[in-house]
Amino acid sequence: MEDKRSNWVTDEQLKKVEEVIEKEEGVTRKPSQFWSIVITVLAVATSLFAIYCAVGTVTTQILRGVHVALILTLIFLYYPATKAFRSKITLLDLVPAFLALTSIAYMFFDFEEFIYRSVTPELWDEVFGIILIVVILEATRRTSGWIMPITVILFLVYAYVGPSLPAPWTHRGYDISRIVGHMYMTLEGIFGVPIDVSSTFIIMFTIFGAFLQTSGAGRFYVDFAFTAMGRKPTGAGRTVVLASFFLAGASGSGVANTVTVGSVAYPMLQKAGYDRENAGGFLAAGGIGAVLTPPVMGAAAFLIAEFLKISYLDVIKMAFIPACLYYFGLLLMIEFDARKFGMKLVETDEVYDLKTLTWKYGFHFLPLVTIIAFLVAGYTPSMAVFFAILTCFFASFCRKETRFTPAKLVQALKFGSIGVLNVAVVCACAGIIVGVVSLTGLGLKLSTIIITYAGGNLILTAIFTGILLWILGLAVPITATYIIAAVIAAPALTKLGVPDYAAHMFIFYYAVLSEVSPPTALSPFAAAALTGGDPFKTTMMAWKYTIVAFIIPFIFTVHPSGLALLLKGTGSVFDMLWTLVTSFMGVFAIASAASGWLLTRTRLMERVLLVAGGLSLIYPSAWGDVAGLALMGLALISQFMARRSHVLEPDLEKA
Repeated sequence: MEDKRSNWVTDEQLKKVEEVIEKEEGVTRKPSQFWSIVITVLAVATSLFAIYCAVGTVTTQILRGVHVALILTLIFLYYPATKAFRSKITLLDLVPAFLALTSIAYMFFDFEEFIYRSVTPELWDEVFGIILIVVILEATRRTSGWIMPITVILFLVYAYVGPSLPAPWTHRGYDISRIVGHMYMTLEGIFGVPIDVSSTFIIMFTIFGAFLQTSGAGRFYVDFAFTAMGRKPTGAGRTVVLASFFLAGASGSGVANTVTVGSVAYPMLQKAGYDRENAGGFLAAGGIGAVLTPPVMGAAAFLIAEFLKISYLDVIKMAFIPACLYYFGLLLMIEFDARKFGMKLVETDEVYDLKTLTWKYGFHFLPLVTIIAFLVAGYTPSMAVFFAILTCFFASFCRKETRFTPAKLVQALKFGSIGVLNVAVVCACAGIIVGVVSLTGLGLKLSTIIITYAGGNLILTAIFTGILLWILGLAVPITATYIIAAVIAAPALTKLGVPDYAAHMFIFYYAVLSEVSPPTALSPFAAAALTGGDPFKTTMMAWKYTIVAFIIPFIFTVHPSGLALLLKGTGSVFDMLWTLVTSFMGVFAIASAASGWLLTRTRLMERVLLVAGGLSLIYPSAWGDVAGLALMGLALISQFMARRSHVLEPDLEKA
């Protein structure tokens, strides 16, 4: 697609963004031509293997084993041990890559016997098992830093020293042979559910995202949003929301979404009247919506389906209303901000009008429609995204500038695999944690401890669980946060009567929100690097814009009627509809309080009334609805009187 816009973001700003992302997601290599070709060949092979597995039949252990082997090899070639080795590949990279391949190859040698001796592994089983665990820890360190490997080591130590621990942490304890056998030789550790999801669903969706970006669909979504929303004072904000919504299908990553939209939209937000911190916070909030928005959500959404043994379409259905509430809150804050800050109309250099743009490039919507259509028809997510990739490929030939050439096809296949490296190795690492939890029964112990500290109160248990997820999110990525919480925190909620699907949606939301929570708030920090704003203040603004997302999980967790938000529940249709209506009303009140504007600028007491009223409406009960409507009514009356006094004052001055 032809790009006639000026370069709005400087190279220095983009370099800062890259530094922020590398700090959290690892330093990537800039290899020589030879090694670049090797990495490309391996990455393309990884993508082709994943595509083949989506439509063919491959033994589970072989699928997961080959996936781990290819991913680890790519990581050691693509991620250097330190910045000092960024430009060259050394033995520090080749040796662990070789060990990774060897330890997986050993599994497949005499495979039938291998899987039956996991409880009593032989010496070489233990040796190669330890090698694979160490190699995975090193790969995780390169991609995500030290925190996740240290966390895994602590879990492994816990499995070993169980008898020496005080109650209630004590357990029978396991020797190295038993631990290694469980992690390496069964489907309960490294090759457990997280790697299963990574090798089937997640990699297919990253390939899909790479195809969308390579075909120009990502650029089209941004252009479409700018063209559709750019002619009003609120147009700048609406553009970010709409572009972020569309790009969710292309990225499924909050940071990628924030950077992609922010690099184009920040100057527009600045011209409209947003300061650096507000603009950065808003961009981060729009970006995080990518992970919460169907049909292509974050990697943790696929894990929900696998842990609960439900279809991914069910996860999409459950996420639909919460996503609508989230974007409803963002759009409201745009309207309130426009009035509070006196936002200005921003003229943009449009390439096309909306009708022409849609006519020429509207075919880019077809892949997203394909995913939904095939999921609704009952196909697995892997098959649905396979057909979406084919649709993207063939639809690209509608125009000369978007069609896939051999070079572009190789590029899409390459970056499809490169994009999954960070998540895949985290899944392998998290699989070890899940293995320790299943081996020692730690999940039941922790759930009992959480409930005990909460005194058996569901609301307090949910609050403690949210705090636990926030703490985990400071240390590990979203996917790992969800996996750990799924086995150690979700049981606490289900023990108190929360349906398992609601408990997992709760921890999914709070795992995602860890990305906008300090001190490791990656999305706001990336946005601050673009805008030049203060990272901490930008994070505070991101909290303002994402406040709705922090509240939504409590609606469907603390009261059975709240399950209506997940399109579940046993109440009447009227009760479910009323719950949805009051939830949207509550979001309206909270968005108004967060923005500091209703009919006019709100005072402190009015904001208190709006927050209390919003929370009361959101809590699904008759008394809460009555109290919420009354409190909102008081705030409206106060605002009406304040607005009327502002109108009368100029008249009195004239008199």
